Amino acid sequence: MNQKLLLAIQASIKAGHAIMQIYDSVDFGTELKQDNSPLTLADLESNKVIMSYLEKTNIPIISEENKNLDYDQRKNWDFCWMVDPLDGTKEFIKRNGEFTVNIALINKGVPVLGVIYVPVSGELFYANEELNEAYKVVVNHETESYEKLLGPNNQIRQKNRENSTIIKVVGSRSHMNTETELFIKRIKEKGKDVEIVSKGSSLKFCLVAEGKADIYPRVAPTMEWDTAAGHAICSAMGLKVTNWETGEDLVYNKENLLNPFFLVK
Repeated sequence: MNQKLLLAIQASIKAGHAIMQIYDSVDFGTELKQDNSPLTLADLESNKVIMSYLEKTNIPIISEENKNLDYDQRKNWDFCWMVDPLDGTKEFIKRNGEFTVNIALINKGVPVLGVIYVPVSGELFYANEELNEAYKVVVNHETESYEKLLGPNNQIRQKNRENSTIIKVVGSRSHMNTETELFIKRIKEKGKDVEIVSKGSSLKFCLVAEGKADIYPRVAPTMEWDTAAGHAICSAMGLKVTNWETGEDLVYNKENLLNPFFLVK
């Protein structure tokens, strides 16, 4: 297995262990960041674990929980890691299990490696450009034999939904914004029925990668670390993650780390 991918897998699983220790505790140590988004001890502990692994590579790291460098210092990086140590902190606080650890490797703006780990279920999604395939496996928390994770039985086999009359759209059942409603209306005008499929965090990307959903329209703010790992996994499945307005692929390590609205299909 590619050593960088193996390292990212190890980091994500160990970070997941740290998250679960806090998840099973009474006090999450929750506070609000400047943008009013929640921050817990689990975010910070997961970040520490991931940093301890990725720093060995001497590749720069952009993480939601790090103080990130100015663009003048980042713009000439060929490679960088993109990390969300706990994606779905609100889901974590709700204790619904739909939160993930996201690690991606960016090469000149393109995600070329992605790992998404789900601490509660042990589900691990991963891909890199050398494999040209995406994989999913349920990790045994007692095992350290990460090399065995890569095998033909673990390849994601996307369901063929070409002839289905129902289009499964990733979205929120309770908070649908106007742009998404118009998008769904246009699908219905083409004679298709629409089913809304809902998940928290980067698991939305995994739904499309597995063929459990057909399309993921995101017309709400996200940051690069929210999407990079899912983008890499979807790319390995032959899917596109594109700018809502231009149709161009999303790019990473931009001056502004805020993503444009996007579409996954």
